[in-house]
Amino acid sequence: MDLADVGVFVEAARAGSLAGAARRLGITPMAASRRMAALEQEVGARLVHRTTRSLSLTTEGEAFLPHAQAMLEGEAAARAAIRPSDAGASGLLRITASAAFGRKVVAPAAAEFMHANPEVSIDLLLTDSVVDIVAGGVDLAVRIAPLRDNSLVARRLADNPRALYAAPDYLQRRGVPRKLADLAEHDCLVMSGATHWAFEAGGRQVQQKIAGRFTASGVEGLHQACLGALGVTPLSAWDVRDEVAAGRLVELPLEDAALPGWSIWAVYPTARQAPAKVRLFVAALARRLGEG
Repeated sequence: MDLADVGVFVEAARAGSLAGAARRLGITPMAASRRMAALEQEVGARLVHRTTRSLSLTTEGEAFLPHAQAMLEGEAAARAAIRPSDAGASGLLRITASAAFGRKVVAPAAAEFMHANPEVSIDLLLTDSVVDIVAGGVDLAVRIAPLRDNSLVARRLADNPRALYAAPDYLQRRGVPRKLADLAEHDCLVMSGATHWAFEAGGRQVQQKIAGRFTASGVEGLHQACLGALGVTPLSAWDVRDEVAAGRLVELPLEDAALPGWSIWAVYPTARQAPAKVRLFVAALARRLGEG
């Protein structure tokens, strides 16, 4: 079985079209179509339903996909096993991260990593939604939260301290919250649909009801609203370091409660040995976080 044909099938499943697979692989759509046809002839089954604009897997295609992915992973691992230890990373590295952390931390780390490893290409997906990294063909997810999916492999990279923040103009108008109960009297900037914030108080977790005039679907929206003196919101220390140093935001420690600590995680889709490109990038990101 030709692994180049298998690669077209896997990329087509990820992209939802043969044209998309061709773009990712750097081949023509005609070549991708021929490779798909050759694979279907080899396995003796139709693997995809084709239309002029899109593609979907047949029942046989869905059954074959995990085996196809495993074949490609095995090839990558085999190549990495005999690659000189000082040869660096190579190939396409797909990473996903939240919008704010990706823009401020992961993207600069990626640029530095690509300069040091000229044979690496990076596809960075920035989203505040949780991505299915297995189905999406993602090599690495950088997540900031308590991890719930035990089927994934994760490495803790660093602490992620969080606190409440507000702009000086807001605090001058509304006063400074000192205790947890004081938040009921303040405009809280919250994620869309949220009604409570979780805190740790007296060794246990408590839920504080919050409300405000501004909500957003992502942290970056809350951050900008906070800078605009619209209210109080929880943010990560790495996200506000510059604004705090410049006096544009003020940290608001509470006397009787604190936000629970989170961690920054590197999450892998498989327990198999990670390719060199993943291992080396995670090490570079961990160093960058340690320096920060």
